[in-house]
Amino acid sequence: MIANGEELRSKNKLTTIDDVLNGLVEWLCAQLKKPSHPTHGIPTAVSCLATLLKEPIVRSSFVKADGVKLLIPLISPASTQQSIQLLYESCLSIWLLSYYEPAVEYLATSRTLPRLVEVVKGSTKEKVVRVIILTLKNLLSKGTFGAQMVDLGLPQVVQSLKAQAWSDEDLLEALNQLEEGMKDNIKKLSSFDKYKQEILLGHLDWSPMHKDPIFWRENISNFEDNDFQILRVLITILETSSDPKALAVACYDLSQFIQYHPAGRIIVTDLKAKERVMKLMNHENVEVTKNALLCIQRLFLGAKYASFLQA
Repeated sequence: MIANGEELRSKNKLTTIDDVLNGLVEWLCAQLKKPSHPTHGIPTAVSCLATLLKEPIVRSSFVKADGVKLLIPLISPASTQQSIQLLYESCLSIWLLSYYEPAVEYLATSRTLPRLVEVVKGSTKEKVVRVIILTLKNLLSKGTFGAQMVDLGLPQVVQSLKAQAWSDEDLLEALNQLEEGMKDNIKKLSSFDKYKQEILLGHLDWSPMHKDPIFWRENISNFEDNDFQILRVLITILETSSDPKALAVACYDLSQFIQYHPAGRIIVTDLKAKERVMKLMNHENVEVTKNALLCIQRLFLGAKYASFLQA
């Protein structure tokens, strides 16, 4: 049995440790806001956080102190040895926070993900790349992070990173796991609802579903809804948009409709898309002319022969 006095002293000691850690977190946040030393204040604070955030109580205190937003601006490309170390420890802190749900909720509504992707694109420092990839792997299955990663072009970034010579086996394994996880997200993203939203908003981009044969085979009948509403919007984009990417994607999608719908050529002709696409064959942008040509070939020759010409 523990004597009452000894038990009380034990509780007081625990409370004191918690108080000290809470006070330290407040001080570190204050340093990030207004460093007491112009060059050492922030690096010292971040270095401490990279160690202390291993403790659950520190993560809780840091989030409650609204400290996460103070780390995010520090995630930016670095070149000097000192700035690389600061970047690494900032990313390490974010990685530790990615295990704590309240922190993840904040990360989801901030610019953290675009910053991490931007840094990992251009970084050659293995420890920086490793900690960012591990962080992204942690976040992949949470909330809308997976969809954001695909939208930010992370699948292509991961492919590029895998082609480089890394000595860290954990990094290579994490890259493979991240790639597989994003493939699952791409399948989920290839839904007609998401496609329809993209078209109706006019924000056309080379998102995964455009070139996914499974998406077109499974959803081609949905294009008939509301008197071919989506096709009509695509044709309107061809006539009104000045964005080369939007024009290229719209031409490509029309060519996909022609290829996958049994009456595609007839329907697109009846909607008077041919004249609008032909005008784009002389567009100054190479991507637009290429996809306009593909669309016209499929319209006149059918998918089989057009695909042969494109090969």
